Amino acid sequence: MTSLAGLSCPGCGSSNIVDDDLYSQAQLVCADCGFVVSEGVLADEPVRGLDISYSRTTAVTKRPCVNLIRGLERVKEISRILRLRGEVEDLALTYFKQAYEHESFIRVSLQRKEVLAGCCVLVSCRQLNWPITVGTVGCLLNADPTLVGGVYQEMLKVLNVEAPTVNITDVIEAHCQEYKISSSDVPEEFAEESKDLTKRAVALVELAADSWIVTGRRPLPIMMAAVYLAWQSLKPLKHRLSFSLDKFCQLAKVQKHKPAVTRITELKEALCKLGKEIPWVGESVTPGNVVQQVGDILEHRYALLRRALRTHEDAMQAECRSSSVNPPSEEMVSSQISERVAQTASSVEQLPLSNEGGKQAVEEHSQEFEPNWGKRVLFAPPCVSHAKRRRVEQPTPDVTGDEEISDSEIDSYIRSPREVREFSQTQKILASSSGGKSQ
Repeated sequence: MTSLAGLSCPGCGSSNIVDDDLYSQAQLVCADCGFVVSEGVLADEPVRGLDISYSRTTAVTKRPCVNLIRGLERVKEISRILRLRGEVEDLALTYFKQAYEHESFIRVSLQRKEVLAGCCVLVSCRQLNWPITVGTVGCLLNADPTLVGGVYQEMLKVLNVEAPTVNITDVIEAHCQEYKISSSDVPEEFAEESKDLTKRAVALVELAADSWIVTGRRPLPIMMAAVYLAWQSLKPLKHRLSFSLDKFCQLAKVQKHKPAVTRITELKEALCKLGKEIPWVGESVTPGNVVQQVGDILEHRYALLRRALRTHEDAMQAECRSSSVNPPSEEMVSSQISERVAQTASSVEQLPLSNEGGKQAVEEHSQEFEPNWGKRVLFAPPCVSHAKRRRVEQPTPDVTGDEEISDSEIDSYIRSPREVREFSQTQKILASSSGGKSQ
């Protein structure tokens, strides 16, 4: 034991404080009264100093939380689904560990943490030249692309990293490489070079964007439809035109996306609208034979698009003139519109807007006053051209069970004398038949 100067016992006031290291853990003890002044000194602090938390004093390594472990596993799953290289997966795991501990993502919902895992994969792919889109990540996570984009931008700011933008050509080129239709994989009449296929598919996707087909749609079915039509149109021979999408996917060894069938139909409709403006084709083009004209349509698509829009506008104006011999003047139209708006406003004010009846009335008036403008234009977003009518809920009968029953309704439940006789005869027949069986 060694005496320590400058310390006093809080029990008796003695300064005879010694260092007792008899046990495995050192302690300071008063030699006069035996009071333990301090024990378990784990830091270079004076006696009766500040308390030290367990997390600071323990030598055990802190284990990662459950959500962090799940997030890292989710990053690995996404990387395996996309068949990424090992360096891309390792970089994504590093980014997720850094972003997870940040205050912007440590106390958020589990969905946002799962989206963060996908965004780490996305930024890693873009930095290492592996092109994928935000829509692809949203499709894998079954999340809103708007949410994915917001988390992605916030993650870039938190980690202070930069990611190059992705060119649509690179995305479609990577997608086309998944189709095993080279000369070494399929017979020569079905083979197609990846470079030519990519160029034609990119032009078809650009046409789909110009005609609003890609708006609000998932990218993979659109790219599959573009690749399929590009493959058919590059060599529009009988053996290719007879191939359905199912057979094409089996030939190319890829998994079919069901919405791609609808995207093919929509692309053919857009091609037909432009193909009808080709002078040597005209109205003879149909969805069944438009594939043969794809090359000419894509080569002159901008000029054909302008002509198609002009033709459609002229047709709409001619229809308006023919439907009305004496078209109303602008003053008459404006007065009718003002009167209509006033009537609508007065009728809506009579209904409380806080309940469902008021909301339904406003929507019905707005739908009646503003018809679907997608029917009047040549190309329109799918949400407009395929707008669904709101289902009108049938009013439920207001029945409580306490209603009075009329005499006629009571009489309908009482058997007539004939029904009573028939019922008694049936009972006797059943009783005699059951008695005979028992004997």
